[in-house]
This record gives sequence, structure tokens and C-alpha cells, in this order.
Amino acid sequence: MLPAIPWRLETVMRLTFLDRGPALIVEESIRVLVVGDLHLGIEADLSRHGLHIRSRSRERMDRVVSCIDSEEPDLLILLGDVKHNVPLTSRQEYRELPGILDTLRAKVPIHLVPGNHDPGIERFFREREILPRTGALIDNVGYLHGHTYPDHSLQGHLIISGHHHPLVTIRDQVGCALRTPGYLFAPVDDRCLQFPHPEEDGAGKTRVLFIPALNELAGYDILQTAKEPFSPLSRCMNARESEVFLADGTFIGSLLSLEEHGDHEGT
Repeated sequence: MLPAIPWRLETVMRLTFLDRGPALIVEESIRVLVVGDLHLGIEADLSRHGLHIRSRSRERMDRVVSCIDSEEPDLLILLGDVKHNVPLTSRQEYRELPGILDTLRAKVPIHLVPGNHDPGIERFFREREILPRTGALIDNVGYLHGHTYPDHSLQGHLIISGHHHPLVTIRDQVGCALRTPGYLFAPVDDRCLQFPHPEEDGAGKTRVLFIPALNELAGYDILQTAKEPFSPLSRCMNARESEVFLADGTFIGSLLSLEEHGDHEGT
């Protein structure tokens, strides 16, 4: 783990990238652990398509617990898609989710911003743990799954978003490629996001940090997201001013610099 990295916004906020998650610590007046896209129950869906692998839900939970134990956060925010199967809930999810969530909430208070894979998730969470699907502002930071337009209260803030499962592809001169989870940091157009008081050109102070999925089977190439955006946030981001980081916080460069080095494909 790298030391906490001061963010570029004019704020006392600090971000710490935890590659063993991957997960993120956001710290201002409180210390928040952010985890995105667990997709628990994905193995049941893969089984229906002929790919049979054992459940790895326990290992995913252990990675979150390791981050909690080492970082001692005040709050855990789950950025949606805790479950995988839609629109129904699989037997695997019914069997695994209660114990996993009880283990997490026994260590730290939890909040969930529901995602597009979370129909029926309310039965596994307490009412006070569930935030609006359009996102919430906590300690001056916006949290959103990423499949909806953000609530107007998030305008002008850093928005932490899941949903996009960013993967970074790094190629060398002989064609070998490393594919690894990463972060995409981008300014967004306030007018495009239908915020109520955008600046004349739409370029306000709103920024978004797309975080990688904790589920190791979920990933989508960052360049493909820029080429074929599939959410309000990705459609409204300024790709020319976007920056890419690895899961440990290593700065890779601009999104445009990745476009200059090889082709890309979705997964």
C-alpha cells in the first residue's frame, strides 16, 4: 500500500488507494472505506451459462475485512451491485449475503448506494443503511453507483462512482499486455448531467472518480468506456482531461496517452 496521496482538488481531503481490495479510503473529517461492485453470486450466473467455478464470495469478503482491519474506517460505503443476479435473487445470494453482511457490519457501520444489479437487496440491509439510488453527499464527497443521473446535491463535489469496472491495459514494445484494475479520474459537464446551475460552458467543479470492481471477474476496459459510454457520468465526462491510475495509486497518465498505445476491447 502506498502512503496516502493528497488529491489535486483544493481541499484537505486525502485518498488512499488499497490495491489488495481494490478499495479506497476517503478521509476528510471522517475516514470512509469505499468498495465497489462485489457482484456476489456471479458464480451462479456463470454456471447457468456453462462455466462452473466454486464460489469465491468468502475470499472477497476476506479482502474487505482485511481493509477494515488495517485501515480502521469510521464507515464502509458499498457502491452498489452487491449482488449479481437480476431481476431475481439466486439461491447462492440468499445463502451467502446475510452472513457476509453481518460480518462486515459487526466491524464497521455500513451504507449501500444500490446499483442496477440490486433489485431485492433491501431484504438483506437495514433501512437506515440504504442511501438513495441517485447518490448521497457524505462529508463533502458524493457517492453514487453510477447508472443514474446524480442527485443535484452532488454538483461541485468529487463523486466516487462504481458501475464501470475500469480495467487498464498496458502494452510493451513486443506486444505483451498487462490488464489490471484501475481508476479513472475525470471532470464532467454539469449541463450534460442536468445540474441546475451549470456554468455557461458546462464546465464546473464537479469531478468523478470511477473505481474498480472488487469482484475479480468483473472488468471493462477504460478506453472502451470512453469510446462507447454507457452511463450518464461516462457520457458527460471530459475524456481529454481524464487521468488514469493503477489500483495502488500509481499515476499512469492521461486517458489520451493510453489511446496512443495500442487498441482496446471490452470484457
